[in-house]
Amino acid sequence: MSEPHLHESHPQVVARLKRAQGHLRSVIEMIEAGKPCVDVAQQLHAVEKAVGQAKRTLIQDHVDHCLEDAVVAGGRDQRRSLDEFRAITKYL
Repeated sequence: MSEPHLHESHPQVVARLKRAQGHLRSVIEMIEAGKPCVDVAQQLHAVEKAVGQAKRTLIQDHVDHCLEDAVVAGGRDQRRSLDEFRAITKYL
């Protein structure tokens, strides 16, 4: 079994995602209650922004720490780092 892959930013990412989860729950309730579409769209936009910010924080942390550490180590780690960078950029 591999060790957990944790970063300093993970608690912040989790907090953002939990807020987004709460917003999303509210949006569902708004739709079910027949609230105006403009209000629903505004709240959906807030959910989208929260998730996007969580994703950016996670990716930036990965680039700043995991990839940088591997590049400094050199050798095979550099190839792995380049492959990881290519893989993660598709989510930007």
